[in-house]
Amino acid sequence: MAKDEGIIMFKTRMTQMFGIEHPIMLAGMNWITEPALVSAVCNAGGLGILAIARCNPKETRENIRQIRKMTDKPFGVNQILVGPGAKENIAVAIEEKVPIINYSLGKPWFVNDVHAYGGKVVGTIAIARHAAKAVRLGCDALVITGHEAAAHGAAATSMVLIPIVASMVDVPLIAAGGFYDGRGLAAALALGADGISMGSRFMVVKESMVHENFKKLCIEATEQDTVYDNVFDGMDGRVLKTKEAEAMMKRGFPLVEAVEGALLVKRLMNLSFAKFVGVSIEMLKAEEGHPLMVLARQAVGNMKHLKALNEGDVEGGILFAGQCCGGIQDNPTTKELIDRVIREAEDALAKLNSYRA
Repeated sequence: MAKDEGIIMFKTRMTQMFGIEHPIMLAGMNWITEPALVSAVCNAGGLGILAIARCNPKETRENIRQIRKMTDKPFGVNQILVGPGAKENIAVAIEEKVPIINYSLGKPWFVNDVHAYGGKVVGTIAIARHAAKAVRLGCDALVITGHEAAAHGAAATSMVLIPIVASMVDVPLIAAGGFYDGRGLAAALALGADGISMGSRFMVVKESMVHENFKKLCIEATEQDTVYDNVFDGMDGRVLKTKEAEAMMKRGFPLVEAVEGALLVKRLMNLSFAKFVGVSIEMLKAEEGHPLMVLARQAVGNMKHLKALNEGDVEGGILFAGQCCGGIQDNPTTKELIDRVIREAEDALAKLNSYRA
């Protein structure tokens, strides 16, 4: 830890590898981590991540170029590898020489291509045994997702998972799941991570496009006000407790809504019918692919997620959110938040040092 003209700086393997000031990453969240928020995080010294799984290749390229107009700092993209358009989006990111490519769910076939231009590949894992495999496949760093996280953490909590993974691999680790302030950053460093990823906390900043209705719900929520199930998009995941989220947990298979959701995805991704059928079959065949029921639930989840983000529909929408919503109490700017987290982390570490006899 150092100070530059009064600014507190943490020097970790994460900051050194990515060339950033602070060991804080913006989690890639579809429809939420858009260029404005990504660039705000980068300009405040963190690592902004653009979620591109919801984009077609043209939108991916446009968003990447828009970020470069808004910041000259390093940034990354996030892509689910078993989703529609994954190969095309990754190809665009490589053509654009994006500094960091973060992926989840699948094998990264593109590692050598990214390394060829000096880029870094970051895998996201939620199970310890997957960490060593990701490093063998060429990952330069890992995001370690605990059960507390929004969306797709597995059964192990961050407190347990981070030190286990830290003892298995020797690459920079970015802790995700339950982190929203400087005490969390200090704890993550103590557990063996090199920085933190925040999703829910960044959803509730001025630059976030999340509807004000749901920002308010996040601020009012306690740590008990999320629910965890596989009904929201077919995979075990965590959302903010709303009337619709609780109703989804009681319903049967959503056949009619699944058709509506699938057609919405087809339209948003600008896919022809043949291409839409093709990518659906490809996802079903993937090593970590999804059965038809999972694809249907993903379609429904996307539709309800957009209701929350765009319309602020607290009756019919759902929002992926972590348990840390219980600690989120305000709506600062991105820079205010990052500066505060760094100050709090310094105070937390100083307090720990004071215990030494």
